[in-house]
Parts: sequence; structure tokens; C-alpha cells
Amino acid sequence: MNLPNKLTVFRMILIPVFILILTLPYQWATINVSDIALPVNWLIAAVVFAVASFTDFLDGKIARSQHLVTNFGKFADPLADKLLVLTALIFLTSFDVVPAWMTAVIVIRELAITGLRTLIVENNGQVLAAQMPGKIKTFSQMFAIFFLYLKNIPFAFLGFPIGDVLLWIAVIFTIYSGIDYFWKNRYVFSDGM
Repeated sequence: MNLPNKLTVFRMILIPVFILILTLPYQWATINVSDIALPVNWLIAAVVFAVASFTDFLDGKIARSQHLVTNFGKFADPLADKLLVLTALIFLTSFDVVPAWMTAVIVIRELAITGLRTLIVENNGQVLAAQMPGKIKTFSQMFAIFFLYLKNIPFAFLGFPIGDVLLWIAVIFTIYSGIDYFWKNRYVFSDGM
């Protein structure tokens, strides 16, 4: 297994760690910054999420620069992203930070694109690689989630809800990239209809 694929697997391994940090049954202390109480486990979860997200950037950069792009990487990398992002969003929804409809839109899009990827592999044996709108979607989702777990503290002194703004951008690109993927790959539906 090459280094980019190892980083992808490492990202998947960090997901249960992230879950454990947010679900441990004991009371965590809080840090108060700019009159915002930030639970320590949210801070730790944000750091774990940031490390996992950074591996997404790193594995892609290494794979492209060293010509280590594999079908496993094309499949597992976006899957790892989806698992990480959806896990984080489900917790944020359960904490009443992210509206359920936003999480639902993102979940539906991710499941639909996963289904589309499967159809493309079955039809022509190729793995659907990530396109630019999908990369923007992933980037904005990951930064939104990071800042939401930090309760926007880095921008609190400005009164700017960076996490919320990025989440709206993420939802817009989630919808746009989903439509874009289906439109560009609509041929997979023409055979069976």
C-alpha cells in the first residue's frame, strides 16, 4: 500500500477516535474565550478532525505529485471524506448546532454520488474521480465543521460566524456538485431506461 493510501486509511481510523471523544460519558471541562464556553472535548475533536482533514489534502498532493494515483485511492479517498464529514455533521446536528435539513441535504447528496460511482464502475470499470466543484464542497464542509466545533472562537472577537457562513457555502456546493456529477455522467442511465 502506498503512502497516500495509508493516509486515507489513517483518516478512516481517526473517525472512531473522533466519535469516542464526543461520546465519552464523563463531564469535560470548558474553556471560556470571548464569553463563549468551549467544551474541552469539542476542542480535542476539532483537532482530531483537522488532522484527519489535513490527511485528505496531503494524500491527494502526494498521489498526484508522485504519480501514485490508484483505483483504491480514487474510491477510498472520497469515501473516507464522506465518513468523516457525515460523522461530524451528525454529531453537530445532535448538539443543535447544524440544522437537520442541512445535514439531510449533505447525506442525500453523498449517498446519491456513491450510488453514481457504483453505476459508473459497473458500466465502464472506471472510478469516478473527484471534480473541482466536489473538491470545493469538501474543503468548505471541512472548514465549516472545524470552526463549528470551535464555536467560531477564532473569529468571535469580530462577531463573524465563520463556521455558519462556510456551512452555507458547503450546502450550496453540495447541491451544485451533486447536480454537476449527475449531469456529466447521465449516460449511465440511458442504457436501462
